[in-house]
Amino acid sequence: MRLYTFEITYGMLSKTGERAVNEDHLRVWNQNGKNYYVLCDGLGGHGNGDVASRFITDAMHEGIFRQNMTMEEGIVFAQNQLLRKQEIEGKQDSMKTTMTCLELGLERRRARFAHVGDSRIYWFHKGRFKMRSRDHSVPQMLVESGSILEKDIRHHPDRSRLLRVMGMEWDRPKYEVVDDIPLVRGSSFLLCSDGFWELVEEKEMCKLLKRAESPEKWLNDMEEVVRRRGKGTNMDNYSGIAVFVR
Repeated sequence: MRLYTFEITYGMLSKTGERAVNEDHLRVWNQNGKNYYVLCDGLGGHGNGDVASRFITDAMHEGIFRQNMTMEEGIVFAQNQLLRKQEIEGKQDSMKTTMTCLELGLERRRARFAHVGDSRIYWFHKGRFKMRSRDHSVPQMLVESGSILEKDIRHHPDRSRLLRVMGMEWDRPKYEVVDDIPLVRGSSFLLCSDGFWELVEEKEMCKLLKRAESPEKWLNDMEEVVRRRGKGTNMDNYSGIAVFVR
């Protein structure tokens, strides 16, 4: 008996750009009627960003997949494991990363996502932009205070100043959850690091989405824009996971 009336496909890419090391890390898995997509972007300025991003994606998989935790419990588990690793290795000032996690509940037909930092999750429906995750950054804070416009985030001088990351001591959980998004045909999701979204705007994402027959095609077309605009600028690592519900 078929449980679902839709098909879910995805594509992934992660490139070094013009940097020496790729500090982004991605992971995808399925369990108990749920699909999980995780993308992390290590903080290069703090050192060991590549270690932190891989560690968090692996720890979240360990918590959610192997220990059957909820998404929220998996995030806290991964955060605590990273803090413990920092302490053991004497690297409390390094090993920090952003985190995005998309959960698709196939039986309940609901999507939800969580994030920390400025890697983003976008939600589209029938080629139209619906919403995105809220950056935990200084420019996002300035947008919300009315000091700058949304379009100014991409080129703001403080765009890399983050207010929340994995690997920083939390006095309370710092992840943010967006819940209960309807999972229906025509929905599309994009998880991406700042090296990706800073170089391709939402209106371009929508334009390329409307003519893409697959998530791989959508990612590849957006990557062309990213590479063209980033060439010769000491381009950051850029990564993305695209998900189609058809």
